[in-house]
Amino acid sequence: MKQLIQNLKTGQTLLEEVPAPLVKTGAVLIKTTKSLVSLGTEKMLVEFGKASLIEKARQQPDRVKMVIDKIKSDGLLPTMEAVFNKLGQPIPLGYCNVGIVTAVGEGVQDIQVGDRVASNGQHAEMVCVPRNLVAKIPEGVSDEEAVFTVIGAIGLQGIRLLSPTLGETVVVIGLGLIGLLTAELLKMNGCRVVGIDPDVNKLDLAAAKGIIALNPAQDAVDKYVTDLTGGAGADGVIITASAKTSDIIAQAARMSRKRGKIVLIGVIGLDISRADFYEKELTFQVSCSYGPGRYDDAYEQKGMDYPLPYVRWTENRNFQTILQLLSTGLLDVKPFITEIAELEEFDKIYGSLGNSGSIASILTYPERPETSKVIQYQDISFEGRKGVAGIIGAGNFTKMTMLPVLTDISLKYIASANGLSATSLARKHKIAFSTTDYKEILRDPEVDLVLITTRHNQHAAMALEGLEAGKHVFVEKPLAIFEEELNEITQFFSTPRNVSLTVGFNRRFSPYIQKMKTLLGTAPVNIIATMNAGFIPAGSWVHDRHVGGGRIIGEACHFIDLLVYLTGSRVSAVCMNAMGNNPAETTDNASLLMKFENGSTGVINYFSNGSKAYSKERVEVYTQERTLVLDNFRTLAGYGFKSFSKMKSSQDKGHREQFRRLIENVKTGGGPVIPIEDIINTSKATFAALQSLREERWVNL
Repeated sequence: MKQLIQNLKTGQTLLEEVPAPLVKTGAVLIKTTKSLVSLGTEKMLVEFGKASLIEKARQQPDRVKMVIDKIKSDGLLPTMEAVFNKLGQPIPLGYCNVGIVTAVGEGVQDIQVGDRVASNGQHAEMVCVPRNLVAKIPEGVSDEEAVFTVIGAIGLQGIRLLSPTLGETVVVIGLGLIGLLTAELLKMNGCRVVGIDPDVNKLDLAAAKGIIALNPAQDAVDKYVTDLTGGAGADGVIITASAKTSDIIAQAARMSRKRGKIVLIGVIGLDISRADFYEKELTFQVSCSYGPGRYDDAYEQKGMDYPLPYVRWTENRNFQTILQLLSTGLLDVKPFITEIAELEEFDKIYGSLGNSGSIASILTYPERPETSKVIQYQDISFEGRKGVAGIIGAGNFTKMTMLPVLTDISLKYIASANGLSATSLARKHKIAFSTTDYKEILRDPEVDLVLITTRHNQHAAMALEGLEAGKHVFVEKPLAIFEEELNEITQFFSTPRNVSLTVGFNRRFSPYIQKMKTLLGTAPVNIIATMNAGFIPAGSWVHDRHVGGGRIIGEACHFIDLLVYLTGSRVSAVCMNAMGNNPAETTDNASLLMKFENGSTGVINYFSNGSKAYSKERVEVYTQERTLVLDNFRTLAGYGFKSFSKMKSSQDKGHREQFRRLIENVKTGGGPVIPIEDIINTSKATFAALQSLREERWVNL
C-alpha cells in the first residue's frame, strides 16, 4: 500500500510503498477514501525536516540538553550515532482520515465491516486504528465533510476548556483551519466572536460566517476589543496561531477582561509577563489535542472508556459531536475546502504547504487491488543458505543496536506492526522482505533463525511459536514477564531439542566481562552492581505489568544474568527492598540481595533517581583481597592483581560478540551461546524479587 512519510534527516516528503497492516485486538482496519492535510501541524514537521542540524537543535533546546548528558555518560560517537539514527526514522504524516471498515479486531462490538468511519488514521491507503479513536459517520455526511472530524474536535476541546456562555465575547487569534472551525463553533454556542489574522482570504471567510474579522497589521485590535466590550475586555481568548515569539500571549492578556480565560491550541512562545496575568487574575490553559483520553494508553490502546457521568466529553465523544453538527447542517465546512488532489499527486499540496493561501487540502484515494502484507525490496536468493534470519520488531533496539552489528548473516525478512518502520530498515540494510505478518517468517522453511525485539509481553509467546516452528530463536530481554509463560518454555526444553533459544543478555559477552571472568577464576566472590537506569514516566508501557513487566523484570534481568556469569553459579535466593510505597511491579528504585549456589553474594542497585550525567552502569567485584571495578563498560580497573591494572577502550556491552557467536552456532550446529538453565534461572530470580518485596522476606528459587 502507499503511505505518506516525512524524512526528518533529508527534509523529503515521500510516498512510500509499505506492507498493509493487520487488524489488532480492540481496533478496526480501514480502507481510506479521503484524508485531510493539517496545514499547521504538517507544515511544522516538513519545515523541521528541511532545517539544518543547527536549526533543528535551536528548535529543541530540551533535547540538546539530553544529548549533552548522553555524551558525558556514553561518549561522543555513540551519542551522535543515536541522534542521526533518530533523525533517519521516517515520520508518518496525517491524522484526519475517512474510510470503509474492512476488518474488525477482537473485542470491538459496535462497528461492522462496511461501516463508514472517521478516525485519526494517517495518510495511508490502509490504517489500523484503536476503537476509541474511530467514530461512525452518519448518513448524509459526505466523506469530504467527515474528514474534518478530528481537526474539528481539536477546536471543540479548546472551547470546552474555555467554557463560554451565551452572549460572551471570545477572541480567536489565528484563522487557519482550526481557528476558523473554532470560531464557527463558538458562534453556534451563542458567543460574539472576534477573529484575528493577517491573511485577507481567511478574514473574508470568517466575515462570511458572521465573525468580526480583524487584521492586526491594519486594525488596532486591542482597542477594538476593548471598545466592543464597553471597556471590559474579552471574556475569553483562544489562540490557534503558530508563532515563535511571545507577542501573541501578551496580546491575548491585554485584550482580556479581569479574571478572563486564555486557552492555547496552537504553538507559540510562552514568555509570559507576570504583571499582565497578575493584575487581571487571568487563567491560562493549554488544550491537549482531541480531548480527555488523549495519550492515555488505557483509553486509546486498551479501549477503556471514561464513564460518561464523570467525564462527559472524551475525545471520541468530541468526534461524535462534530459529526452530529455536520449531519444537522449547523457546521458547514465546504467553504474551507480549497484543493483536492489524488494521493499520487501529493506534491501539489506539499510542494507549497501553507504558502498558497490554502485553508483545507484533501487527498483522495483511488480504488486499488487488495494490498499485500509482504513487500519485496531486494531480489536475493536464499536457497541452500545457512544462517537465514527474520527479524520481528523494528524499534530502537533493532535499528540502533542490533542491525549495525549483525554480520555474516542473510536477512530475509523484517516485520513490524505498522509496516513503515520495517520498510525503512529493509531499504537501509538491504533486507529482502518487509511484512506486517510475522507468521510469514515462521512459515518460511528457508529461515532458520528468528530474532524477536517486540514489546516484552509478546516475547514468550513469539519465542515459543518460533521454537515450535523449528527455528533457532533470539529474543531481546526479558524472556517472559509471567511465570506461566516461563513454565511453557521450560516444558518445551524438558526434552532434547535441535533448536536453541538465546536471550539478549549481551553484557556477559563484553570484552571487559570476559577479562574479569579470566582474572577472577572460580573462587566465590562478592559483587555490587549499580544501574543508574534513569527516570521513565509512570505512564510508560515499560511500567505496565501486563505489557512491559516493570523495570525489575524488564531491565534488571540484564545484571542478574551478568552476576550469574561472573560468579559461575546460579541464583539460589533473592531478597529485594525498594524506596517508597510503590507496588513491587512498578518499583524502579530497588536493591536486590542475592545468594548463589557456590556461596557467592551479589547486590544489584537498580535506581532511576540518579543524574543522567553520571555513569549508567558500574560493577565492583571483591574476592581474595583483590578488587575489580568496571565503569560504564568503558574502563576496567584492577586492584591487587599482579599482572593487571587497567583496561580502557570505547564502550562495548557485548552485542557484537553475542550475535557473532549466535550466528556461528546457527550455521555450524553448535550449542546455545547461553545455557538454557541460566536463562530460566535469571527469569525466576526476577519473579522472586517481586515476590520478596511483596512478602518482605527472602525467596528461595
